[in-house]
Amino acid sequence: MTGGNSGIGRETARELAAHGATVVIAGRDRERADAVAGELGGRAEALHLDLGSLRSVRRAAGEFRSRFERLDLLINNAGVMIPPYGRTEDGFELQLGVNHLGHFALTGLLLDLVLGTAGARVVTVSSNGHRGGVIGFDDLQSERDYRRMRAYRQSKLANLLFAFELQRRYPGVVSVAAHPGAARTGLMRTSPWLFRFVASRRTKWLFSWLIQSEGDGAQPVLRAATDPGVRGGEYFGPDGWGEFTGRATRVAAAEEAYEPISSRRLWIESERLTGVTYPVGAGMLADGP
Repeated sequence: MTGGNSGIGRETARELAAHGATVVIAGRDRERADAVAGELGGRAEALHLDLGSLRSVRRAAGEFRSRFERLDLLINNAGVMIPPYGRTEDGFELQLGVNHLGHFALTGLLLDLVLGTAGARVVTVSSNGHRGGVIGFDDLQSERDYRRMRAYRQSKLANLLFAFELQRRYPGVVSVAAHPGAARTGLMRTSPWLFRFVASRRTKWLFSWLIQSEGDGAQPVLRAATDPGVRGGEYFGPDGWGEFTGRATRVAAAEEAYEPISSRRLWIESERLTGVTYPVGAGMLADGP
């Protein structure tokens, strides 16, 4: 899983390892990933992965393939949230590049292993922030006009368009999505001051109805990953008011997330930008994309 060395990713990794799974923690900070893997004992390994670098994504995929012959569960979890304008190593706007394009490339490079593993799943972690999002195909990299929240919403909508399109194209894999609601994680460190104030541990009792712990935020991801009743194309999040907090349940994404024309267009553009072309053959729809 990506981003398994902190936040809801670390909580997800701990739960999976505690129930017998061998977890590969893919993270940009190898030392932190090694440390979390060490905490989990023999049930975890670390893998260096920088989603802001397609070179790193390819190297990580190659390393994974050299170490493992199957992939039962891929959790696309890592992300950045509302940072100042920045670019990835490959020149992509930072949020789109890390949150969507890096995961798109990684999944494509490992998809044959997923398809070759019976019952395998791909879980893509999105956000409530996808609501109100628009894929700005005319300025996808926000070069003309960068607004932090708008770019974040775009990247999180892209996560859902990808997850649902992956299911359409490859019914041989269970592709689902999840969001943690509002969780108190390190993602908030680049957010506006009001977000940081609400997420502060010093104010957690005051805003317990609005924001939950990392462990609680991991529950929708864990349900998407492990519930035997999950079906491809489903989406999971908290059941509380506004889906900010609560128990993990099936939820509905914004209508835009299910739009097939936008998802196909984004898929084609993502292949062009990353240079990762998805495999044709086993597990794919008979008439192709």
